[in-house]
Amino acid sequence: MRTIETLLNPQDAVDGAGVKIKRHSIVRQGLADPFLMLDEIRSDDPDDFIAGFPPHPHRGIETLTYMRVGGIRHEDNMGNTGQVLSGGAQWMRAGRGVIHGEMPLKEHDKMHGFQLWINLNSKNKLIDPDYRDVPTEEIIHVTTKDYLAHVLSGDWVLDGEAVSGPLNKLEANSAIIDLELNANSHFKHAIPDDHHLLVMVYEGEISIADKPVKRPQMALLSQSGELEIKSSQGGKALVLHGLPHKEPIANYGPFVMNTMEEIEQAIRDYQNGVLA
Repeated sequence: MRTIETLLNPQDAVDGAGVKIKRHSIVRQGLADPFLMLDEIRSDDPDDFIAGFPPHPHRGIETLTYMRVGGIRHEDNMGNTGQVLSGGAQWMRAGRGVIHGEMPLKEHDKMHGFQLWINLNSKNKLIDPDYRDVPTEEIIHVTTKDYLAHVLSGDWVLDGEAVSGPLNKLEANSAIIDLELNANSHFKHAIPDDHHLLVMVYEGEISIADKPVKRPQMALLSQSGELEIKSSQGGKALVLHGLPHKEPIANYGPFVMNTMEEIEQAIRDYQNGVLA
C-alpha cells in the first residue's frame, strides 16, 4: 500500500499580470518527478485574476490547464486560439519554444482552475510544439456510489471498467484524474510501481494510510503498492502519476532544461526572436 512520504503546503504567489495563485513548486522534490509545478487559481473576486497572463514564452515543458469554474482564452504564436470553459482542459507542449497568452473570459466573475507543468525528457526538450483543447464533453466522467471521477489522461480501472482519458499524449505516460469522494467513501487503484504518485486536495479532507491530507495540501507518496484514499466527510483531489525522468533539471522562469547552458540559450533565442 502506498504511504505518504512528504506532505506539502502551497505558497501564496502572484503571477502573470497580477493573478493571485496557490503554488506547489515541486521542481526540487525527487518524488514529484516528472511533475514540476501545480498552480491553483480560486477566487470569487475578478480583481484577483482578470488581468490574466499576457504573452510569455516557454521551452522544455508541457502544460495542462484544467478549469472547474470560469474560463480562459488561449492564443499562441503557432496560430492556435481556443477557450477552456468549466469542466474542460487544455494541453500544450512547449518543446523547443512557444509564446502564448492566457486571458480570463470577462463574462465570468468567478474562477477555479489548475495548471500543471510536466517536465519533458531530455530527448523531447526541443521537440515540435503542439496544442489541444478538450471540452468537458470529451472528458470521461465515472460515477460510483463512492466517488465521481473526471478522467483527464491515462489509463484507469474505475468501477470495474477500463477507461482512458482523452489526453493520451502526455509526457512520461502521465495519468491524471479529478476525484470527488463522497462522505464515508474510499477509492482504490493499482499504480505502476515505477511511477511517482501525487495527490493534491483542493476541497475537504481525505486520508491515505490513515494519515489526513487537508485542503490545500499535496501528498507525495511512496514508490510501490496500491493507492487507497478514504474520506469520512467528503473530499476532492487531483490524483497524478507519471514515470520519472531521473535527469538533472535547470530552470529559470518559464524555461526548464537540463543544464544552465541550455537555459542561457533559451533566453538568447527568446531575446533574438528565434525561440520557436
